[in-house]
Amino acid sequence: ARQRHQAGNLREAELIYRQILAQQPEHVDALRNLAMLAFQAGRNDIALDLIRRVVALKPNEAEAHYNLGNVLKELRQFDDAIAAYRQAIVLDPNFAGAHNNLGLALQARQQIDEAIAAFRRAVGLRPDAAVAHYNLGIALKDKGQFDEAIAAFRRAIALRPNDAEAYGNLGNTLTALGQLDEAIAAHRQALAINPNLAEVYNNLGNALKNKGQLHEALAAYQKAIALKPDYVDAHSNLIYGLSYLPGCDPQVIVDEHRRWNLRHAEPLRKFSLPHSNDRDPDRPLRIGYVSADFWNHASGYFLDPLLRKHDHRQFEIFCYAQMVCCDWVTRRLQSYADHWHDTRPWTDEQFARRIREDRIDILVDLKLHTADHRLLVFARKPAPVQVSWLGYPGSSGLDAIDYRLTDHYLENETENPPGRERPIFLPDCFWCYDPLNSQPTPGALPALSAGHITFGCLNNFCKINDGVLNLWSKILHQVQGSRLLVLSQHGDHRQRTLDRLSQDGIDRSRVEFISTAPRQQYLEAYHRIDIGLDTLPYNGHTTSFDSLWMGVPVVTLSGDTPVGRAGRSILSNLGMPELIASTPEQYVQIAIDLLKDLDRLASLRRGMRARMQASPLMDAERFARNVEAAYRRMWREFCEHK
Repeated sequence: ARQRHQAGNLREAELIYRQILAQQPEHVDALRNLAMLAFQAGRNDIALDLIRRVVALKPNEAEAHYNLGNVLKELRQFDDAIAAYRQAIVLDPNFAGAHNNLGLALQARQQIDEAIAAFRRAVGLRPDAAVAHYNLGIALKDKGQFDEAIAAFRRAIALRPNDAEAYGNLGNTLTALGQLDEAIAAHRQALAINPNLAEVYNNLGNALKNKGQLHEALAAYQKAIALKPDYVDAHSNLIYGLSYLPGCDPQVIVDEHRRWNLRHAEPLRKFSLPHSNDRDPDRPLRIGYVSADFWNHASGYFLDPLLRKHDHRQFEIFCYAQMVCCDWVTRRLQSYADHWHDTRPWTDEQFARRIREDRIDILVDLKLHTADHRLLVFARKPAPVQVSWLGYPGSSGLDAIDYRLTDHYLENETENPPGRERPIFLPDCFWCYDPLNSQPTPGALPALSAGHITFGCLNNFCKINDGVLNLWSKILHQVQGSRLLVLSQHGDHRQRTLDRLSQDGIDRSRVEFISTAPRQQYLEAYHRIDIGLDTLPYNGHTTSFDSLWMGVPVVTLSGDTPVGRAGRSILSNLGMPELIASTPEQYVQIAIDLLKDLDRLASLRRGMRARMQASPLMDAERFARNVEAAYRRMWREFCEHK
């Protein structure tokens, strides 16, 4: 039987093992080997029964408990797997494999600190085990300990130089640290070893996108999809990446949304079942919010006002948190919810079942096609009414999502959305902002002490392209001695930007780059900026709110898509339509005209925060009532027509 097993003749091996067990039911080696054969074949329920029989016969054998843990881990019974590995370690404290796999099970349960400790133990016992260093690197990356993670991945690569996955995860960690050139090199090395890794192409695309190399990024996403047609995240990244691409026909984005829906969501339609929710149009409603951003993330500044001001007499609030981080903002948002669930351990099927069990009336997606979304849960239609909002203005493209929130500045009713979602126009603005902290306060107009004007853009660098740089160079040309401050991670794209502006005659000394920083330092950077310059085709969203909060007016150019009209919506609701351009020439002129009266600009800066607080942009009570009215309207339509 062993000979057949080792030769890969699994069917013959199984027959012989079973013949042995028919004569000797307690033959430990036959039970063990048959269990491993079933495990190899993916027949985990059979493997579990067999290995439990081994454990019953050999309760003091560490390997038996280790093998039991492996089967339980594969069955996603992580708590039981953890118990089995711990018992193996009790019996053999130096069992490096048990420490390593214990770390994997703990990691799956989001017990990252304990997982790191287990992997460190495995590495200590087997410093030559590349897999243990690799797993330690993954856990450290998940914990945000990026420098240590990089060291662990490099050690794994030193031990196993052809480990493409180690190179890929090294690239991911370098991207998280903003070391984009090194990240891209690591991803390319991974692909040189194994050119069929769809995940690495996807992550390469992310790093290229962050550098503003959008065409190369989109090509990487497309390659990932070609290798793995069911790769949901890569397809979502392609859709989201297209929204940043200058000159992209909006219809191309619509078509890609429809392909995503057809490929990934439509096959799940069969899991959509009738809903038994009480169809009383006026009863209190159960609202479920789904997001990975219930933490100190840009979305938190817009979630807080709504969740804080919900009327809990009429709306029972459920937060389904795809937890990637937990911090003081998480705890603050959690305090507003009636029910809070960490959804990371849940499969899409389990998640959808829980939503039905919670009898959610209206389920709200807050991510669309951004990272860590759970759109495939929505594709199963677990709630009778489903809505998209906040991730960015626009459509998810899913037929299973009934509505999307928007406003009349972002779009009009004649535009062609990619999905069946019906736009619900909020009376004022798509967003309501709360910075969650009054510090730092706006500073004095920097031009008054610096002796020159400083323009600035602290948006994600992927929004900066040749068309934007062309507009900025025209402004810099006409404002003698002016400077430009740009937020950018490190990489050769900085030099590329300087070269591009130099071609227009802009001296490199007039351009300064600053790196990403914690929020306090990031906001303090606005103390150096006189006028903010928006980007196109993807406007600043949270960044524009932050700029205005710090007293810095933002000049915007209204675009062709909702993401390109964010500035129009924000400034219109602030009562400053004079900062909205409809042509590139007007954009340049508005920026120049703002400088004609520095005293007025200084006064504008001093009064901007109070102006925001008095506007719909920060009126949480008003915004919550508007959103709740939209929910009630959706629910009544469901009760009437379905």
